Amino acid sequence: MSYVKPVDLVTAMIDAGRSKVFLSTRETLVRAFMGGAILALAAAFAVTVSVRTENPLAGAILFPVGFILLYLMGFDLLTGVFTLVPLAWLAREPGVNWPRMLRNWGLVFVGNFAGAFLVAVLMAIYFTYGFSSEPDAVGQAIGTIGEGRTIGYAQHGAAGMLTLFVRGVLCNWMVSTGVAAAMISKNVIGKAVTMWMPIMLFFFMGFEHSIVNMFLFPSGLMLGGNFTIADYLVWNEIPTVAGNLVGGFAFVGLTLYLSHGRRTDPEPVAAGEAGRDAALVH
Repeated sequence: MSYVKPVDLVTAMIDAGRSKVFLSTRETLVRAFMGGAILALAAAFAVTVSVRTENPLAGAILFPVGFILLYLMGFDLLTGVFTLVPLAWLAREPGVNWPRMLRNWGLVFVGNFAGAFLVAVLMAIYFTYGFSSEPDAVGQAIGTIGEGRTIGYAQHGAAGMLTLFVRGVLCNWMVSTGVAAAMISKNVIGKAVTMWMPIMLFFFMGFEHSIVNMFLFPSGLMLGGNFTIADYLVWNEIPTVAGNLVGGFAFVGLTLYLSHGRRTDPEPVAAGEAGRDAALVH
């Protein structure tokens, strides 16, 4: 059967979280670098499609191609390890502790940012002919996204910060659902379809994804966006990371673990009782 039952799904998620904790520094950074880079390319692709077709839904439908590819190839995103690694800790897997978990998160953050930033530089060159001309329509749109999702939140003060955090929570609720969904099927088509659904939803709804933003905002700064690095960090990246952590762990990892991961074996039936039950059946 290609379908993995929820009980077995949780076991697979715990195993995945444990394995990520014990990866070497090099393996963790390379996987995270490629994950950030591929997702950034997908974001650039989706924005390009949305602008050129004037249809945001088309971009949202196509954006999941990057997410699907990077997970099929075994690369990592911070949003995913926020969900998987704590499950291994909850399950009390040997050697999985807070220092190792924080190490994993830190390395994945650095790797994701490096990959996304590299693509941001390359795409800025692409949109401006090597910074020799004004950005095209797509480049201008990316700059506008950066302004609206930093200064736009700041204009609302505490309410804007709350909204930003909630969008981060909702984002990783969906993204981590996609991460878990990838383990529900044992074939490529099944994995792709189940990942595609929640990822399309998050992108079209404009939720805040910390790794996508690692591409959009540095790109926006290079393409003339009217905001600062401090705006990006305070009014987007840091609250988004916090929201992504809460959304992925609380609404995906923890709920699956509590509902399917804490099994208790049935009480053994005494030999005499078993004999009486058998006699009644016959």
